[in-house]
Amino acid sequence: MDGVAQIWSNAATEVYRFVVGPVDNNVYVIRCRETGTAVLLDAANEHERLLEVARNLGVTTVLETHGHWDHIGAVTEVRDAGIDVWVRAEDADLLPSYDALLEDDTVFQCGRLRLRTIHTPGHTPGSMCFAIEGTPLLFTGDTLFPGGPGATKFEGGDFPTIIRSIEERLFRPYHAETLIWPGHGAPSTLGTESPSLQSWIDRGW
Repeated sequence: MDGVAQIWSNAATEVYRFVVGPVDNNVYVIRCRETGTAVLLDAANEHERLLEVARNLGVTTVLETHGHWDHIGAVTEVRDAGIDVWVRAEDADLLPSYDALLEDDTVFQCGRLRLRTIHTPGHTPGSMCFAIEGTPLLFTGDTLFPGGPGATKFEGGDFPTIIRSIEERLFRPYHAETLIWPGHGAPSTLGTESPSLQSWIDRGW
């Protein structure tokens, strides 16, 4: 699978990342080693490549971090291939179609793996983050990047809301050593980013 890198693993879990589309979206696959079942985060673009990866890694479900165009470009094709697409209700109307709605603070089971759902509005009203329980991994979509929050200038975005989401739903409950894997670009840790919270508030973006 050209361009697909395994970025983390332990005895139970494999995590892969590849980059697609005109704005370099990160797509992640989280795979249970025991069962071979996997989920994919964001059916973003390049559907043929995405479906090849999905077939090779046992993907049965797509979880959308939010409904912006660059994160949903392959939704129709993955659903046509029999893969279920889940999205938060507030962003559901942004998708061409979907199968099920994501609730906040629940467990999504992927084989033996448990993915915790975290509603983090601000970038969009339905933005979601996902944490793999028992690991230091947190997938933040376009809510949190190295250097600050995701953009809030788009329709449905709100800067005070995204700051509250980051502070209350990510920085407070999760350990400083937690690895964040965003929807675009490089990873970071919560401990690296959290000291800058006030400076983000002061600059207003």
